[in-house]
Amino acid sequence: MTREKLPDRRASTSVKFIVDGLRYQCSFSRFADGRPAEVFIYAGKVGSNVNVMARDLAVVTSLALQYGVPVDVLRSALEQEKDGTQRGPLGVLLKIMDEVP
Repeated sequence: MTREKLPDRRASTSVKFIVDGLRYQCSFSRFADGRPAEVFIYAGKVGSNVNVMARDLAVVTSLALQYGVPVDVLRSALEQEKDGTQRGPLGVLLKIMDEVP
């Protein structure tokens, strides 16, 4: 497997949402063909444990996307309610990414 690199300059989309009372600020970029390519997730204060975990989660997710892991594989591996609603911030962000062109 090889990592698919992104151009130095690329468009991104920013979104904000709340999960379990925590506010998240996220952005994401896509490859030229429209596939998700990278995500950035920020939560809480800079340096806080929740922000460190959110940023680390974004790095791992971005690497998975750049190595070709499909979004639906990532999403199905994440925690969900019985009705399929995503429980965590990454699941919520991946759903938003599906809805935003």
